[in-house]
Amino acid sequence: MANTPAPATAPAVIVFENGLPAGLPPLPSLGETMQRDPRTGLALNGFDPVAYRLEGRPIAGQPEHELIQGGIVWRFASAANLAAFRDAPGIYAPAFAGFDPTGVADGVAVDSDPSRFAVVGSRLFLFRSDENRRRFLQDRSLLGAAEARWSTVLRTVAR
Repeated sequence: MANTPAPATAPAVIVFENGLPAGLPPLPSLGETMQRDPRTGLALNGFDPVAYRLEGRPIAGQPEHELIQGGIVWRFASAANLAAFRDAPGIYAPAFAGFDPTGVADGVAVDSDPSRFAVVGSRLFLFRSDENRRRFLQDRSLLGAAEARWSTVLRTVAR
């Protein structure tokens, strides 16, 4: 009898869930509470979040009017603006932690440029580009898509 090779067997298939083999617990989620400059730690590149509403434009905050909240440094143009933010950060902080809502609507965290913004209703939105801003303002469905995907997107952002 001649030696015949054993029939080939199919390789084991490993099913991955969230980038891990099936059955393993997920890795701890990563996420930051606010987009910030990685070199300075400043939120909004140092712009005053209250000024977007009061002045209708970004105004540079001053080091003497600084607040550290949640490990993030916020700067303000005045002590009054700092106090307003400290008392109601949810009103003045940008939506989606400052990430571009068009990216969030697509399921990804996209850095924004604090000089490209829109205040819609009571919310501040920041955008990566003028095109993204225009698209967001024209297509109201993007806000709903961003809100639906935000919790998932937030888990993918490194702290």
